[in-house]
Amino acid sequence: MRRDTFLKSMMALAAAGALPLSAQAATAMKMMLPANPGGGWDTTGRAVGKALIDAGVASTVTYDNKGGAAGAIGLAQFVNGSKGDANALMVMGAVMLGGIITGKPPVNLSQATPLARLTSEYNVFVLPANSPFKSMAEVVAQLKKDPGSIKWGGGSRGSTEHIAAAMIARAVGVDPAKINYVAFRGGGEAISAILGGNVTIGGSGYSEFAEYITTGKMKPVGVTSDERLKGIDVPTLKEQGIDVSIGNWRGIYGAPGISKAQRDELIAKLDKALKSKSWAESMEKNGWTPAWLAGDAFAAFVDKEFASLRDTMTRSGMV
Repeated sequence: MRRDTFLKSMMALAAAGALPLSAQAATAMKMMLPANPGGGWDTTGRAVGKALIDAGVASTVTYDNKGGAAGAIGLAQFVNGSKGDANALMVMGAVMLGGIITGKPPVNLSQATPLARLTSEYNVFVLPANSPFKSMAEVVAQLKKDPGSIKWGGGSRGSTEHIAAAMIARAVGVDPAKINYVAFRGGGEAISAILGGNVTIGGSGYSEFAEYITTGKMKPVGVTSDERLKGIDVPTLKEQGIDVSIGNWRGIYGAPGISKAQRDELIAKLDKALKSKSWAESMEKNGWTPAWLAGDAFAAFVDKEFASLRDTMTRSGMV
């Protein structure tokens, strides 16, 4: 076989996804980050991109931050602008599900392609360093006296910290509909509001607040896990008599209209990336828990999460 004929054949096989991962050239990939810079999705997406490059399955990764509406704005751009693009990825997670339930946007996750769940993480609630409150018990006492006087700061409406705040209110006998929740478009905005004392109490994944907790600029007063997080000396809400536990998770979706072979190839690339040294370092740095679940199993998990979150939010007065 002539060399040019051989090369054309190999390129055709690669385009069809018929070549094994190791035989294909690293490709330029695109990552939709449906949030403003500085938050959990932004951090996760950039860590995945770095891992894809370090694992040799992507030559470059470009990022597009598009915050707002719990990720629905970025989702709409991704769905409408990436159809059939086997090199396009989007970060998403439990927050997006909550936002879709409350916001009812014209686009839905069912229009994109589920690839894999990557990590799980619990929320931590923090007070500004100069807060007049010293504990979650003091915040709850004031919440009972005057629900509107406590400003809860966090991600978009329907985020896990929003749901957790409503669950806390319900657990201590306060009407969840009366909580004063201030939603921000990204983690950076929420952090600034907390540090500036513009909200009473803030919530997010521990990784987003870690440096401010370490430097004493934020005081952690409770985590939403069933048991204390490893290496983190923060009491759970349950320890404090508040029967609330809720986790966060993050995953990756592919573009609408890609083939099963293309989906499986993207999953294989992600699997290889998550075994890289780069990803291991990101996991340790951010305190993430591995939660790999891919393909059809991940799609079924998302469907189940939708139903569970809708039930929780309905019972908490959010829907």
